[in-house]
Amino acid sequence: VGHCHPDIVMAAHEQNQLLNTNSRYLHDNLVDYAERLSKTLPEKLCIFYFLNSGSEANDLALRLARQYTEHEEVIVLDHAYHGHLTSLIDISPYKFRNLEGQKEWVHVAPVPDTYRGLYREDHENSVTAYADEVKNIIEHAHKRGRKIAAFFAESLPSVGGQIIPPAGYFQKVAEHVHKAGGVFIADEIQVGFGRVGKHFWAFQLQGEDFIPDIVTMGKPIGNGHPLACVATTKEIAEAFGATGVEYFNTFGGNPVSCAIGLAVLDVIEKEQLQAHATEVGNFLMKILKEQQIKHPIIGDVRGCGLFIGVDLIKDQAT
Repeated sequence: VGHCHPDIVMAAHEQNQLLNTNSRYLHDNLVDYAERLSKTLPEKLCIFYFLNSGSEANDLALRLARQYTEHEEVIVLDHAYHGHLTSLIDISPYKFRNLEGQKEWVHVAPVPDTYRGLYREDHENSVTAYADEVKNIIEHAHKRGRKIAAFFAESLPSVGGQIIPPAGYFQKVAEHVHKAGGVFIADEIQVGFGRVGKHFWAFQLQGEDFIPDIVTMGKPIGNGHPLACVATTKEIAEAFGATGVEYFNTFGGNPVSCAIGLAVLDVIEKEQLQAHATEVGNFLMKILKEQQIKHPIIGDVRGCGLFIGVDLIKDQAT
């Protein structure tokens, strides 16, 4: 919503003058914020955990998935980056390939990139072909006695090259993952909160019939303030709570953080920033596509709202 937005600065200042405390203490801001966030999401995603960073959110999502499924293995997309904690470096091919390598419990599926990926625009059914790659990973894992806890992916892979997965891909993947007893985790840390313009959440680009089991949020949620969130279903939260080992985060969801989170949602609504992302994004795509015609080095221009990629190439044919 912009650097030093006056509404955000004021919300933080006013709450700071009243009270800031850890989240063992009850405070209306926490409940009010959870209610406001819930209105942006499908109904079944109704349980919220508040944290300080996207990395914390993704780490908790892993814990939730493993506790609920009682499985350990994770499928991720190639080139993915999910955070800087040890648990997340392990599921980030972008990082682990330069460090200790791939762990036995991590499986890497090809990015559903129809421009330079395995299955391209000229493929008869790239959606099914990419989803079948995930299905094959699951089958191969099962043959070795391994069980899948989660498919973990950014709704729009960003580090992987600003990729827009073909519509229907997540539905087919979720079908395979659920059949294997796993859950679908959508990482919205970079792409949520209206960035794609036409929807509040990037996973909604896949269609109304797709709902992840867990959604993680960070970055824009607090406009630079340390705030993050995990949204999930009652079933997953209850399985997590059944251990008796409660989740606690000293400053996650404190009164100031929640006041800021509420102010961010107010600004997005008041200043019609989703419509703004659509309009500016469409304009930018239009002028980039005009440049593409002029310059052979531009192979592809793709995007949605203010999530845009320009793919620079050496040769059009290859």
